[in-house]
Amino acid sequence: HPKLTKLFVTQGMHERKALMAQLADGFIGLPGGYGTMEEIMEVITWSQINVHSKPIGLLNFNNFYNGIVQWVEQAHTEGFIGSAHRGLLCCEDNLTDLLSKMDQVQLISRNF
Repeated sequence: HPKLTKLFVTQGMHERKALMAQLADGFIGLPGGYGTMEEIMEVITWSQINVHSKPIGLLNFNNFYNGIVQWVEQAHTEGFIGSAHRGLLCCEDNLTDLLSKMDQVQLISRNF
């Protein structure tokens, strides 16, 4: 892209994801496929094990992530996701609400 100010070249996916995580202020999953879901689940796991404390969200455009939200609720109900980790993933239908919710999660995590 002609207006690109920086370009980072990595040797592979693991290095790419680690660099993105290092540079990011937070993570937002847009509607996507396996790669998107894998990356979101990895940053959630990193948050669980205290690799980072950055907010994580899903932009639920046209209810794309309703199934994932239901899965999180079921996994929590059945004891696979603890109450302390249930709120690690924000999900909203529009970007303004999602960013606001992610800001709130970030404020809460800084206070622990």
